[in-house]
Amino acid sequence: MSSIRNDVASAARSHWSIRAAGVLAAVVIGSVLLAASARTQIPFWPVPMTMQTLAVIVIGMTLGARLGFVVVTAYVLEGLMGLPVFANTPERGAGLAYFMGPTGGYLVGFCIAAYVSGWLAERGFGGSVLRAGFVNLVGTLIILACGSAWLAHLIGFGKAYALGISPFLLSSLVKIALGGVLVVMIGRTPLKRLTSDR
Repeated sequence: MSSIRNDVASAARSHWSIRAAGVLAAVVIGSVLLAASARTQIPFWPVPMTMQTLAVIVIGMTLGARLGFVVVTAYVLEGLMGLPVFANTPERGAGLAYFMGPTGGYLVGFCIAAYVSGWLAERGFGGSVLRAGFVNLVGTLIILACGSAWLAHLIGFGKAYALGISPFLLSSLVKIALGGVLVVMIGRTPLKRLTSDR
């Protein structure tokens, strides 16, 4: 009987070790992807387009609500600790000062959008390009709403719309469509099967 209990305990420890390693790997890879997407600028009108919101939502939909939220929140915390992972931050990072600036609301929106996008994906809103595009739309609206709300607190609603929403509407539509296609493509690869046990 004691041997059985030891075997069960050993199996449980092994399971949690593997799970912890998986979460750590997801955080590391997700952080690298998010940092790269933040610093990747594609020429666009009226402002250059980064791929950060796309990465946030695709990560949430691929990893699920809980793990997606953990990965994106870890990325935000890395920036708060001073690591240069955000867009337009100096090499030494900016820490809390960056978070309290005009982009702070968007960072909060990243975490919420990752969770909501993952939650919707877990309920079947990722099986087709149309459904996945809808989730990308919802995630994008969450990010823009959080970002503009914080910006409006700092500079007023009119300026917040002109600076924090209007310039990004066209590029957001492009990323919503691209995100819908990407999620469906990922869903047909072994990567999705590896992350399906959340």
